[in-house]
Amino acid sequence: MAGQKMLKFVDVERDMPEKRPPNLRKEDFSEIYAEYATAKAAEQASRCSQCGVPYCQSHCPLHNNIPDWLRMTAEGRLEEAYEISQATNTFPEICGRICPQDRLCEGNCVIEQSGHGTVTIGSVEKYITDTAFEKGWVKPIRPSVERGESVGIIGAGPGGLAAADALRRQGVQVTVYDRYDRGGGLLTYGIPGFKLEKDIVMQRMAQLEDGGVEFVMNCNVGEDLSFDAIRGKHEAILIATGVYKTRALQAPNAEADGIVRAIDYLTASNRKSFGDDVEEFDNGELNAAGKKVVVIGGGDTAMDCVRTAIRQGAESVKCLYRRDKANMPGSQRETQNAEEEGVEFVWLSAPKGFTTNDDAAVEGVMVQKMRLGAPDASGRQMPELIEGSDYVEDADLVVQALGFEPEDIPTLWGVPELEVTRWGTVKAEFTTGQTSLEGVFAAGDIVRGASLVVWAIKDGRDAADAILDYINQGASVAAE
Repeated sequence: MAGQKMLKFVDVERDMPEKRPPNLRKEDFSEIYAEYATAKAAEQASRCSQCGVPYCQSHCPLHNNIPDWLRMTAEGRLEEAYEISQATNTFPEICGRICPQDRLCEGNCVIEQSGHGTVTIGSVEKYITDTAFEKGWVKPIRPSVERGESVGIIGAGPGGLAAADALRRQGVQVTVYDRYDRGGGLLTYGIPGFKLEKDIVMQRMAQLEDGGVEFVMNCNVGEDLSFDAIRGKHEAILIATGVYKTRALQAPNAEADGIVRAIDYLTASNRKSFGDDVEEFDNGELNAAGKKVVVIGGGDTAMDCVRTAIRQGAESVKCLYRRDKANMPGSQRETQNAEEEGVEFVWLSAPKGFTTNDDAAVEGVMVQKMRLGAPDASGRQMPELIEGSDYVEDADLVVQALGFEPEDIPTLWGVPELEVTRWGTVKAEFTTGQTSLEGVFAAGDIVRGASLVVWAIKDGRDAADAILDYINQGASVAAE
């Protein structure tokens, strides 16, 4: 009976895949978690309670059918588990690695609430799809019928790639335009290898290319190719650029040498992992080796920066965050990993400026201590300044990881008629992604603001459905 394979959470304890010890893992950029063995994956999947209302599923942005693929895994029916997993998720092997499961599926697991420890959903998800690639169950994209209509997608990040995948499966001709030399967006250049090894992303890129998606790389829209030219080539356009503009500190000496943006710092490191020549890394500008590093911010990007600096051989790495540990926006799991690797967190601290040496290079962060006061509109306690508590934190390299904002797309692309919100994000219909321009859709962070990869995948898939409806309507009109 299938039921006999499940509900083992009372007898079987939660057991994550083995994590490499900090002294070893901080020496390289390889992923820190080992893969489950088959028996262990089945054992951990069998802990699922198969509850009637699966909160794990309802709290997943993609509403992945988690209980069913856990049951299939427990029963040894891995190929079926993969089929169920990929039916709702374009990139399950990526989400299994980088989703903050502690805030989503696992954080809402019923057995976690009853004190038995959550099911290790992310690790099983990763195991299923890695096995599927290894066994050849991940089939090439081969549409049953090729269509004549084409769609242009601007941005090769998770949202754009998810849409490209869905549209190609329906036979639509797809061209993806991206400013970088490799696809993947932040999956490739933003997220470090110790969370997501790059061959995992590249194998999906290869699958999309093999499936007929055309990629136009090193293409800055508005410079190398106009938006109007792209729009003229396709029946519909999807804007999936993400948000790349760094929120910068407005403080004395904030422009000093040695104060860098998180995206530049992480991109340089990831390019080196590909074997690229990176002048800014080689000359030390974006390299933490031998330096006292201070990272400002408390989100997942800040965690990526501090853990990268450790691996580059920094003398010391400190993270300044204006609230306390309980109020950090980033994953608690990532914070724990950083602490194990030697990162020092300086809680309730915010920068008020920077000190510089005679060469106008940063040599310290002027820190002001904070305390938590009354809650704001969101319910989080607001940091308040403690007068007279300022001090200087020594620093040779300061990384700003304060989040991302949208670029001014209407101006950059010469399309003032493209409506944006007061935050600068592209204004789009909630369910379809349709913008103010006919046949132009938008999805992912450029619509919702900086968010999670899993939300970008969800938005990309939804936008693909809306675009398919749109071009079908056009085909119907043309046939009349």
